[in-house]
Amino acid sequence: MGPGDLARVLCDLKLVKNENLLVGLESGDDAGVVRLTDEIALIQTVDFFTPIADDPYLFGQIAAANALSDVYAMGGRPLCAMNIVCFPKKDMEISILTDVLKGGLSKIHEADAVLVGGHSIEDRELKYGLSVTGVVHPQEVLTNRGAQALDALVLTKPLGTGIIATAVKGDMATDESQEVSIASMTALNRKAAEALEGLSVHACTDVTGFGLIGHLAEMIQDSDVGAVIRSADVPILPSVEEYCNLGLLPGGLHRNRDFRAGMVELGASVPRHLQDALHDPQTSGGLLVALPSEEAQKLLSGLDATIIGGVVLDHPGKILVR
Repeated sequence: MGPGDLARVLCDLKLVKNENLLVGLESGDDAGVVRLTDEIALIQTVDFFTPIADDPYLFGQIAAANALSDVYAMGGRPLCAMNIVCFPKKDMEISILTDVLKGGLSKIHEADAVLVGGHSIEDRELKYGLSVTGVVHPQEVLTNRGAQALDALVLTKPLGTGIIATAVKGDMATDESQEVSIASMTALNRKAAEALEGLSVHACTDVTGFGLIGHLAEMIQDSDVGAVIRSADVPILPSVEEYCNLGLLPGGLHRNRDFRAGMVELGASVPRHLQDALHDPQTSGGLLVALPSEEAQKLLSGLDATIIGGVVLDHPGKILVR
């Protein structure tokens, strides 16, 4: 579903207030957070999708890394996970599902979490993902709101996985671009999340289906701050510029662009391929972090990440792309 569809569906839900619900549906955040005690809050998230890689083991890894990312984006650590499986048993060998689950389990183990069960149904199309439970101190929850003026914006992974996936479907992707994209999607955001510990993070989210612009828009909407992106500093994966110039763009990219058009002001010199990449729906993307500029430099010293812009008092609720 596109961001507009999701917003229309959720607006009609009548939610019950609870003093222990620290993060719920209202903010459109990466996961829900419920306080259990003064020291422990529970993070809950779920994510699953159709194959984004031909190799079932790699698909399992990507889907699991993508689901685990939501816990890292909230400042927590994954505790346990449950498999979610839709499988066409009449059309696929059961060994394919075995490989998918092995791939997912490898990432669960890498996150120092445990698999505790799951649920499967027969379906016409293979789908896989995880329901993940994590923990965090109630006073250390990170959310996608709260960015402050003069914050730096840090991105921990390059963009372009959706564009490359479209090139793969069109049998036009190079081996190099596929390999680098898969390496990015299978990489956990664990190292990035651990690097944030002890820093004054004001807002954090992971960049996934709504694209960089969409997730940044959630950070600043209905607030008194705006954002500036320096497009030349935004990292993109190899061959993304070429594929954009060939028109190999996923449908979700166009939906993302249309939904946030009213919040975005594009500089005349921003190259078209970077305009596209900023809206590209990512799978298992990196973290987008807003934190004081001096602390952003500390973050970069121990992490392969990039400062792509900042938070400003000018044009509140708007994103200026230069």
